[in-house]
Amino acid sequence: MHLYETHLPVRDTEQSRQFYVDVVGLQFAHRDAIRDVVFLWAGSARKSMLGLWGPDTEYGRAFRKCHLAFAVSLPELLASGPRLRQCGIETANFSGEVTTEPSVIGWMPAAQLYFADPNGHALELIALLDDAPDRHFTGSLSEWRKTH
Repeated sequence: MHLYETHLPVRDTEQSRQFYVDVVGLQFAHRDAIRDVVFLWAGSARKSMLGLWGPDTEYGRAFRKCHLAFAVSLPELLASGPRLRQCGIETANFSGEVTTEPSVIGWMPAAQLYFADPNGHALELIALLDDAPDRHFTGSLSEWRKTH
């Protein structure tokens, strides 16, 4: 089983489409202009989808900030911090400290970076690690690599 789709309320579907395509790297799938909804493919086409619902839709009117995590490889994650910074996007670790270095949550274990989209939704890029879990560890990837 895997998650096929999720949806976010957004203030501007075109601005959000551009951000998720140009910055996050999703692929445009379809725009339903009648309902002001944009659908984007996440990863391999037709395996996962993100829907962006404009403010005039029922889902979009119920705006609230959400969290969404995208699974990436560790090399993709390591390249993401500097790439996002070049795009003017501030990234942070699990503790909310501004950095381009991924943090690690040891119980998973997984490395991640956090950033916000133009609507204030909390986005996460996450790479699962092949190391043994350590439920007591939360810190930087460089610290994790020294001890694991």
